[in-house]
Amino acid sequence: MTGLGLTVELGVHVLDEWGYLAGRDEDRLRDVNDALADDGVRAIIATRGGKGAYRIADLLDIQAATRDPKLVVGFSEITVLQLALLKECGLVGLHGAAWSVARHGQESASSFESAAFTTSPVVISSDPTEPTSALTTSGHVSGRLIGGNQDLLATAAGWALPSLDGAILLLEAFNLRLGHIDRQLTMLTNSGALDNIVGVAVGQYTECGSDEMTRGGWNEIDVLRDRLARLDVPILGGLPIGHGARPRAIPIGTSAVLDADTATLTVDAAVR
Repeated sequence: MTGLGLTVELGVHVLDEWGYLAGRDEDRLRDVNDALADDGVRAIIATRGGKGAYRIADLLDIQAATRDPKLVVGFSEITVLQLALLKECGLVGLHGAAWSVARHGQESASSFESAAFTTSPVVISSDPTEPTSALTTSGHVSGRLIGGNQDLLATAAGWALPSLDGAILLLEAFNLRLGHIDRQLTMLTNSGALDNIVGVAVGQYTECGSDEMTRGGWNEIDVLRDRLARLDVPILGGLPIGHGARPRAIPIGTSAVLDADTATLTVDAAVR
């Protein structure tokens, strides 16, 4: 990140460990809230996901985030923090990470730089080699892009999930079995949370699918098609967003256009 001209300041507890978590809840929360309250900090960047962000999402310093908005960057588990901040004070974020060229390739690294440092819209095209590209239907819709990791969207329902009325729902997942995908999407639908979405943008479902206990021949794409078809909205799949190869960073919480006919998702910048 220093190569991008950023001055990097690590949280006091960034290297902590506590059980299977990266430190105690109160310490991780203090690091995040200290950064939200620090006028000199312009972005909070999580280098990876993990577990436990949902344990502190209800205690974020919303007054500080409202007073001095800053970019919150992350994906996977960090989705729940982004959802809570969007719900409570309208703070937009960046779904992704400061990926290195060595690990994820030039396209991924450049996507973070473009999304974090320019005010131009971000355009992501569907990749026909991504399995979820088979979910693409037709249609052209506009709305705020809200979502991220499916597991954390389901976790946030009822307390940290912002209204999805008029939104384009972004979905991606890692290491979910068919029953998990089914149960979570069914719960979100039956709760009414998805009643008024206008479209669905589907990223990478990495290391998801059936296992040795699953029968019937379905895979994760079959389950997604079955559950998402009930929503009766345009679907654009195959987006290189999530935990798979060459992931792209993308603004979250800003206005977007989903065009299933041209297989593109265009999202307004998260920075000004």
